Amino acid sequence: MPADTNPSGDIFGGWLMSQMDLAAGNMAGRVSQGRGATVSVEAMQFLRPVKVGDEVTLYATLRKVGRTSMRIHVDAWARPRYSEKAQKVTDADFVFVALDEKGAPRPVFEDQ
Repeated sequence: MPADTNPSGDIFGGWLMSQMDLAAGNMAGRVSQGRGATVSVEAMQFLRPVKVGDEVTLYATLRKVGRTSMRIHVDAWARPRYSEKAQKVTDADFVFVALDEKGAPRPVFEDQ
């Protein structure tokens, strides 16, 4: 939306990063079957701008599962409104920690 842009009409990087965090968080929740928290975002570099009206598609891939943590890679692609061709705009690795009901780290899998 226009409220999410700078004066040049480019979407704020923080908006895009928040969408990527949501995608990674959804995967973390499915993998750990519960609550989790983002503990780091690594290696994010913006390759090209996202404009108002672009369709943004996110792809999340589970890269690694530790005892309490998960590393999830997210690719972000944008397709201009009247185009058939999407281009990659950024990617990053999100690290999540599985949390118990009190907010303390817990094993990702029950049997650990």
